[in-house]
Amino acid sequence: MYLAIKLTHLAAAIVWLGGMTFILGALRPVAVAQLQPPSRLPLMAGVLSRFFVAVWASIAVLLLSGVFMLVAVGMKNAPIGWHLMLGIGLLMFAIFGHLYFGPWRRMKAAVAVGDWPEAGQRMAQIHPLVVANFVLGWLAVALVYLVH
Repeated sequence: MYLAIKLTHLAAAIVWLGGMTFILGALRPVAVAQLQPPSRLPLMAGVLSRFFVAVWASIAVLLLSGVFMLVAVGMKNAPIGWHLMLGIGLLMFAIFGHLYFGPWRRMKAAVAVGDWPEAGQRMAQIHPLVVANFVLGWLAVALVYLVH
């Protein structure tokens, strides 16, 4: 049972980090280089709409599986890397919540009415938040393996 929970935790992290890797490293640079805002912003809104469903599911799985594993070993017996991962994970969840309920909500509304300058401004706010979570996610992975 414990190994299955650990696997679901890892899978959820891979989904979230993998999605950010794809968006930051492949989709966004090509979309910016090849598409004008009236084409690029609806594309990004559509992709992010689907990806954010996966992120919410990943957050739920990460929280539930992480709590299960911490309870299984006892908080005071958990390696320091687990505690660091928990703190970083909570920060990542907060950043994503801000991104989702702030700039993302306004970007979707702007795209819906074709307000490209507003949608572009909101996308410009979203990008550094995704970069921050990308860096934090990989930091959490590194710390859980390097810090005992």
